[in-house]
Amino acid sequence: MGTSRNEGEGNKTADRNYRKATQEFVESERGQREIENAGNVSPGEEKDIRRAEEQAKQRAKDHDPAEMTRGDSGPGASESRPGSGSEQQDSSRGSRSAH
Repeated sequence: MGTSRNEGEGNKTADRNYRKATQEFVESERGQREIENAGNVSPGEEKDIRRAEEQAKQRAKDHDPAEMTRGDSGPGASESRPGSGSEQQDSSRGSRSAH
C-alpha cells in the first residue's frame, strides 16, 4: 500500500471510504434486517424510555428561559469577566483602587 498522507480535518479519503461502507451496509441483507428492526423495543425498554423522557421534560420545565437570552449578562457574569464592572471604571483612571 502507498504512503498514507495526513489530509487533516475534512479528510476526503476517509469520508469517501465511510460513505461507501455505509452505503454497502444499508444495501446488504443484514443492513435491511437492522433497518426493519430499528425502533423495536421490549416493554421494559419502552418504560425506561418514557421515564427518561419525562425526566428530561421536567428538567426543561424547571429551566429558566431567561437564562437562554441573557448570555453573559446574567447575575455574577461581571465578576468572572475581566474588563467589566468597577474594574473597567478604575482602569479609565489609570490605576486600580482598592475597595
